[in-house]
Amino acid sequence: MKTFFYAIVFLIGSQFAIAQDNPSFTDQEIEVNKFINGTLLLPNGVAKPNLAIIIAGSGPTDRDGNQNFLKTNNLKKLAVGLTKQDIATFRYDKRIVKQIRKGNVDKNMMFDDFVTDAISVVEYFRNSDAYNRIYIIGHSQGSLVGLLAARDRADGFISLAGAGQSIDMVITEQVIKTAPMFKDDTIRIFDVLKEGKTTKDYPIALSSIFNLDVQPFIRNWMKYNPQTEIAKLEMPILIINGTKDLQVSEAEAKLLHEAAKSSTLKIIENMNHVLVTIEGDDLENSKSYNESGRKLAEGLLNELTQFIK
Repeated sequence: MKTFFYAIVFLIGSQFAIAQDNPSFTDQEIEVNKFINGTLLLPNGVAKPNLAIIIAGSGPTDRDGNQNFLKTNNLKKLAVGLTKQDIATFRYDKRIVKQIRKGNVDKNMMFDDFVTDAISVVEYFRNSDAYNRIYIIGHSQGSLVGLLAARDRADGFISLAGAGQSIDMVITEQVIKTAPMFKDDTIRIFDVLKEGKTTKDYPIALSSIFNLDVQPFIRNWMKYNPQTEIAKLEMPILIINGTKDLQVSEAEAKLLHEAAKSSTLKIIENMNHVLVTIEGDDLENSKSYNESGRKLAEGLLNELTQFIK
């Protein structure tokens, strides 16, 4: 059940200062709008660099890739690693993070709000005319958010551990694998949501997914099929997944690749969902979700850098 727990946390639900004296890049705090704050890293000595906009996965995930009890700093490491390769990066707190910190969470928040935020970020930097090309890197849920925002706006798109199916299909498969006794309930509830309705009839064990307050968000999210959306992109596309990903399998990445025939697919050996290397079992994998000292998986930064450059 531990695999199931971590999958559900990421499906539904700390910023560290960067040294000012780093010789290879400088950092700036950017407020895009009232919802979005983030960190821009600029490589020193590069007049008009490429820019990678990093979009976080599901839940109240901050710009560094962390949640309250899940701290990996994976997105911060990603940003710093790319900027050291002369690629500017911008990563931002999801709007729910800012709301939680202010104690004023919008209960009517929808998946589309995250897409709106990503579009605002891309257009903010596009209008600055300070960058050569703009790429979107979307991690997990951020993959779908990013590919929706990228169309007609970005110069390239990168999916990191992004699902190839709609979220209802992804969750149903997770339940079948990890808690098969709830398969029929899961399918029944999703059928209700597809009809535009909500329901109070769900097992308590599935409340983290189907809480009544969450159902409208899920309903909004599940209307998007990543394969359909990625097929609309007319730009270079890189799809990356790891062989030790407990939440998004290699099969999901292959679905995206098949839908976007000209895309590049890279499968990184032993990389898990939070982008680190796992040599052991599922227990080590689960523990890594709260181990910020781990390095990014071998080869990940190289694949990203080569694609962007």
